[in-house]
Amino acid sequence: MTDTTAVFEREQAELAASRPPPTAELVGTVVPDVPLVDVDGAPVELGNVVDRPTVIVLYRGAWCPFCNLTLRSYQQDLVPELARRGVGLIAVSPQLPDGSLTMSEKNELTFTVLSDPGNQIASGLGVLTHPSAEARAAQLEMGLDLAAVNVDGTTVLPMATALIVDSDRKIRWIDVRPDYSARTTASEILAAFDSLEN
Repeated sequence: MTDTTAVFEREQAELAASRPPPTAELVGTVVPDVPLVDVDGAPVELGNVVDRPTVIVLYRGAWCPFCNLTLRSYQQDLVPELARRGVGLIAVSPQLPDGSLTMSEKNELTFTVLSDPGNQIASGLGVLTHPSAEARAAQLEMGLDLAAVNVDGTTVLPMATALIVDSDRKIRWIDVRPDYSARTTASEILAAFDSLEN
């Protein structure tokens, strides 16, 4: 039996030691109007849900405990403050719509949760990753098959990423965390938004 805790700790340490992808040049660029899928499996264009300044969060999936903790904290600490500022919040993952629905219902999320077949947004931002061979084996041993969970049948995942976009999907701020156990906090997102407004 594999010591899965040790496997994932090694993976997190390697990710933490890695250099984040260069994202400064992304500020001012436009996130493409890619086709996404809502929790009911219906197609949705990103441009139809970004109709005001919006925080877009890329997360790995409903199976990820760090994602659950993060989105739950956003619901509690971020949603009310964003609403007060007239800002939207959207969470996007590569998982099947059933996973998005599970994430939304389990954490009682009031913001939009969408699936991105093929990780189009993360790919465009250059923030893709995939589990190490050791981590993949440990996931399978635990009953998690990313190829069965992701819409496109791959094991590719987005790095934990938060970005602020205008109503025209132009990126104003972005924060990428290669180590999936470290996430952008609600207070960091609010501070970034407020600094942009000043």
